[in-house]
Amino acid sequence: MLSKLKKLISLDNPLRLGYHLIRAVIANFIYWFPSKWMIIIWITWTNWKTTTTNIIARWLINAWKKVFMFSTVNYIIADKEYRNDTKMTTPDVFLLQRLLLEAKKAWCEIAVIETASHGIAMHRNWGIDYDIAVLTNITRDHLDLHKTMDNYVRTKLKLFKSLISSERKTWVKKTAIINIESEYKDLFLNETYDVLTTYWLDYDSNLKPINIVNWLDYVTFELKIPDDILKIKTRLRWKHNIYNILWAIWVFLSLWLKPRVIEKSIAEVEVVPWRLEEVKNYEWFKIFIDYAHTPDALEKVLSTLKEIEWIKRIIIVFWATWDRDKTKRPIMWKIVSQMSDFVILTQDDDYTEKTNSIIKDVLPWIERKEWENFWIIPDRQSAIRTALIEASENDVVLIAWKWDEHLMMTNDWPVDYNDKEEVIKILKEIDDNKVM
Repeated sequence: MLSKLKKLISLDNPLRLGYHLIRAVIANFIYWFPSKWMIIIWITWTNWKTTTTNIIARWLINAWKKVFMFSTVNYIIADKEYRNDTKMTTPDVFLLQRLLLEAKKAWCEIAVIETASHGIAMHRNWGIDYDIAVLTNITRDHLDLHKTMDNYVRTKLKLFKSLISSERKTWVKKTAIINIESEYKDLFLNETYDVLTTYWLDYDSNLKPINIVNWLDYVTFELKIPDDILKIKTRLRWKHNIYNILWAIWVFLSLWLKPRVIEKSIAEVEVVPWRLEEVKNYEWFKIFIDYAHTPDALEKVLSTLKEIEWIKRIIIVFWATWDRDKTKRPIMWKIVSQMSDFVILTQDDDYTEKTNSIIKDVLPWIERKEWENFWIIPDRQSAIRTALIEASENDVVLIAWKWDEHLMMTNDWPVDYNDKEEVIKILKEIDDNKVM
């Protein structure tokens, strides 16, 4: 009955939003507002949320802080890590408040919470007095809910308005970290006050890396901060990870962590999965898994791969997405078609939409004919197998969209599925066949 009502009532219907607000109020009172006893860091933007949320949490743990973290794919309570199988960036308010209470009982002093615009619109952050808010960029996404980019941006803005209005804690100073390159920066800068932190790599900002050197297995650079210079050494390669590191460092400086503690924490984290995560293999080609789910993210990932000097071809296994924001389909497929050498169109989470109907919807935007370096293989496992068999020396295989999810939503029910596990299994099959 409830599922039928959800289909009849639009996501932005006032009745539906009011229902979520009532649930949020009830959940906070049931669990006695546990977030009031922690420093709350909210991470929001269109791309890179999960990576940066994990980077900040893991580095804080290295700095001997007790941390609660919730991201799209995993969550951490003190010294224990769990998989997030809810398929939600910000969880249901009752689950979030329960986990915050568990974190409080585990003596967690800092909470790092990833949030998407859906979570803000549905009041999942109601009652949480947070102290640091991070916004890096806003690009096209979630227009199934917001309808227009203006509505989408103003939903994100609510997070920073709440930062201003929420209760102050005596042991931490409220901080807004904002990307000054964003075309929407003025809107956010006008709303924030007290301590305003701005940053970006390409413009004069509060924090700018210098002397960047890309070594074989790590990257080094320096950052001039008030009264000191940070000397950063990190195994988190690729240009986008320098962005992620900058955002994390601003958070650490806001928490008054000492420079040498910051340097040590950054150096000790070897890898953060899910963004251009490499799957090691014994072939002569590279395999990467990435959660490129917006036009901007997809273009950045493919541009990054094209910077690899020895690359011969990019083979991409890409998605036919479900019944959500359909407006980004033609944009993303045009990017895939123009920036990839070999494209395999496959399924992702279908939910109520049929895979074949989704494929028909995106076909007009593919600038090539089937069998001309373009294949349609609805079964995702078969699509990945085809990509790995097709790959040869100096190729790069990019498997996009699902990254570390462990469920696939079919028309009927969720099924266990994980891209990385499938890649490892197929690579073993290929190796076994070679031995035979």
